[in-house]
Amino acid sequence: MGDFFLWAHRGASRQAPENTLAAFVLAEEQGADGIELDVHLSRDGVPVVIHDETLERTTDGHGPVSKRSAVELRRLDAGGWFAPAYRGEPIPTLEAVLDWAGDRLRLNIEIKSAAAGRAVLELLRSRPDCRVLVSSFDHRLLARLREMAADLPLGFLSESRLWRGGLRRAITAGAESFNPREDRISPAMLSACQSAGLAVYPWTVDDPKRLLFLARRGVSGLFTNDPSGARRALAGSRVGG
Repeated sequence: MGDFFLWAHRGASRQAPENTLAAFVLAEEQGADGIELDVHLSRDGVPVVIHDETLERTTDGHGPVSKRSAVELRRLDAGGWFAPAYRGEPIPTLEAVLDWAGDRLRLNIEIKSAAAGRAVLELLRSRPDCRVLVSSFDHRLLARLREMAADLPLGFLSESRLWRGGLRRAITAGAESFNPREDRISPAMLSACQSAGLAVYPWTVDDPKRLLFLARRGVSGLFTNDPSGARRALAGSRVGG
């Protein structure tokens, strides 16, 4: 289990504002193997890193992300809502995060629209050294991206109890991983994924006991908001050592 992979969900989002470079830097310091992040497009078509379609929850802005230019979005405060120490932390562009990560950390880029998918793919083509996994709940979108890029690593997100259809689509698209909601994991799912050669990365697990339970069941890794806690749990067990 030495290759157990820890994805920092929106960065170290338990201790820093989600989907910011501050959270990503902290996640690396805490021992994350990779960073999971979310992408939407600005009004002028620039991929920016933010989870929601709207600005209210995680910035001091209002309205849809898609109604602001990238320059306007960068002026917003994406950290003050979390803690005063992070006031002024900006919304990062995906390009800036790719430049920061280089080939050092793997990025799991979750996309939610076809337009964002095309823009991300275009950007990735200019960053051949970056290590990425492109994921989505929209399996048709992932299938279209596979048609556009034969070697693009894909992760199929799933939260349904009816997971077999999603798994079939992942296999057909030549996906790298199947990423289910953590409470959907079952022996049958794990066996089917392992037979198909797919990694399994459940989301999102912060409880150390649950983490170790899933690791012992045979998942390939998982998403966590707390990389430091996950590392401590793994270090204190025989899993991942």
